[in-house]
Amino acid sequence: MKKRGTNEEEILEVLATENELDAKNGRKKKFKIFQFQNIWNEKYYEHKKVEVVYALEQNIIVTVTVYVYYGIWL
Repeated sequence: MKKRGTNEEEILEVLATENELDAKNGRKKKFKIFQFQNIWNEKYYEHKKVEVVYALEQNIIVTVTVYVYYGIWL
């Protein structure tokens, strides 16, 4: 998480508040765009998009991976 620029709090917020989408291999994903207005890898970004890919196993969400994208989204 830290290497990609997110944390557990943001991941839990994405899972709790966003709409579910289909992902590859029968998995699901959710994403949220956060105000960032900060520097990442020596470059300024307005927003960051946190995308959580997960699987449901016996009604339990198992996070497979988390992607973080930096840029501007409206």
